[in-house]
Amino acid sequence: MADDDRYLWLEELDSPEAGRWVAERNAETLAALGAGAEFAQLKDAILETFDSKERIPYPGWRGDGLYYDFWRDADHPRGLWRRTTPEQFRRHEPEWEVLLDVDALNAAEGTNWTWNDVTVLRPGYDRCLISLSRGGADAVVVREFDLTTRTFLEAGGFTLPEAKTNVGWIDVDHIYVATDFGPGSVTSSGYPRIVKRWRRGTPLAEADVVFEGRAADVEVWAGHDPTPGFVRDHVLRLVDFYRRDVFLRSPGGDLVRLAVPEDAGCDWHREWLLLRLRSAWTVDGTTYPPGALLVTDFDDFLSGVRRLTVLFEPGPRTSLRSWAWTRNHLLLVTMTDVRTRAFVLYPGEDGWRREPLDGESGTDDLEIVQTDPDRDDSYLISSEGFLRPDTLSLGAVGGRTEVLKREPAFFDASGMSVRQFFAVSADGTRVPYFVVGSQENAPAILHGYGGFEVSMTPGYSGAWGRGWFARGGTYVVANIRGGGEYGPDWHKAALREKRIRAYEDFAAVAVDLVARGITTPERLGITGASNGGLLMGVMLTRFPQLFGAVVASVPLLDMRRYTKLLAGMSWAAEYGDPDVAADWEFLRGYSPYHNVAPDRPYPPILFLTSTRDDRVHPGHARKMAALLRELGHEVAYYENVEGGHGGAADNGQAATIQALSLEFFRRKLRA
Repeated sequence: MADDDRYLWLEELDSPEAGRWVAERNAETLAALGAGAEFAQLKDAILETFDSKERIPYPGWRGDGLYYDFWRDADHPRGLWRRTTPEQFRRHEPEWEVLLDVDALNAAEGTNWTWNDVTVLRPGYDRCLISLSRGGADAVVVREFDLTTRTFLEAGGFTLPEAKTNVGWIDVDHIYVATDFGPGSVTSSGYPRIVKRWRRGTPLAEADVVFEGRAADVEVWAGHDPTPGFVRDHVLRLVDFYRRDVFLRSPGGDLVRLAVPEDAGCDWHREWLLLRLRSAWTVDGTTYPPGALLVTDFDDFLSGVRRLTVLFEPGPRTSLRSWAWTRNHLLLVTMTDVRTRAFVLYPGEDGWRREPLDGESGTDDLEIVQTDPDRDDSYLISSEGFLRPDTLSLGAVGGRTEVLKREPAFFDASGMSVRQFFAVSADGTRVPYFVVGSQENAPAILHGYGGFEVSMTPGYSGAWGRGWFARGGTYVVANIRGGGEYGPDWHKAALREKRIRAYEDFAAVAVDLVARGITTPERLGITGASNGGLLMGVMLTRFPQLFGAVVASVPLLDMRRYTKLLAGMSWAAEYGDPDVAADWEFLRGYSPYHNVAPDRPYPPILFLTSTRDDRVHPGHARKMAALLRELGHEVAYYENVEGGHGGAADNGQAATIQALSLEFFRRKLRA
């Protein structure tokens, strides 16, 4: 396709012409895939798993000893924010105190709020700042909420209009605000460029400016740590997706930059400063590798002392998945060939001691769900696998682990297995992938992402079980480069001009599946969302002979204009900048929208997106679908009105989208 874009008009979100086009495509897709009793049964089966009251609530601790949870089900499609006591949570059916009923709020205010986030005042725990979005978008309104009366503060409360906003408490009368303050106050990525300190009862326009970033930055924000004896304020300037400046802010407003590598992850807790490296760092003659986790005394580091202790060092097959602080300890989750283990680290006079927190998990995935570092050394940990529903447990460092909740099985997994294989990519790299199912030479769906150092780990899905495994299908997850399965180097191996490595990895997995007799090209479908949607577009245009059907959700597809659409410029560090000639040269080589051929056979494709996605513009999917249709290729398209980047604003919408995807695969792969 030429660089002149005849479908540019489809980027106009609210134009009547674009609206008619979307309505026509939606009607076609619903008529073709969503009509009939079989689709209705499939959607109902999926929705039953989403709405089940037997699902595990994943609570958060806010420092007051209570369990907070946001919950959606059939009776509350937009959800309840609620809390309960630890004693009640142990019961099969806890008694919850409802703090906010979003459905009731929508009925009272005549709008379509979707829950986004909440920030609770520490200490005190009697006020919070609730972020609500219209239809699931990233842009939110912020409203102060009284946890004692369970009402919004209408007079004298902190309230912010709709924007991409970050807020944080300083004390009951002051907050940090990074938002759209008017012309010139947002970055080229559409995020806040200015952060202010706002005092209760004063106009936002008169709030004190704390920091101003540059228009080319991704965003800025500020935070306050009220830990007694370790009170610290900080400002973070995100230069690009992987580089940042971290400043400490004095009570007088002076900023001191932390002398840490700009691409390092930075965290602190009480007297400790924690650094997770993305690049090698040499300090006093010692070189620490990418992926290492280092700790030092915070005050010593500020004074210039570089006494660093290595808490984790990656190996060829092992990386750091995550960490979390308790009051006195550090919890680590590591990953070896995409299999997780958890550890607890004890600081002491003789250094840091590490012990296993849990045993080998096989193909299960461990996750530290929550800690409460203000209070004690307890933690919530979850464990799940492709065929094993989640278990939520409560533990305490040095104590016993207690199972709190077990999720029920939503499908019959008897006779099924989980296997891990390694494909060999074009450059000889071994690429792991999981195969879940019970049959050989079966219809299979291959899922991938491959970007932003995001790892694809085992997880249980009742929807996939009922909608795909029950039909004899096989599910495959590819751990391709660009992800984080083997740490920063695995990600960097597919960064910018090396992006093609991720696509070659995915193609290698597809070829390996066929060579092992697991499926055939005609019966192999592929699916991915967001950056994974870009992966789908490249697979369609570059390796169409390997697949029988494609589903691309909220995808990037036009790499010529992606930086000009919504948050696109924030990803230039990942993909490259198409306005730079050298970058466009390699982007042009794989940009799906620019590599559609009229005379090359492509497998059928279904695009799924959302009008309210204000992160990845729905214009990507619209334009690609229109171009493929024009050239005579088989295309289905469905655009949910709500949902934001997640694609759905409630369980009903999510079930519809999942059912459309699985019904499409059933028909095209003859499942």
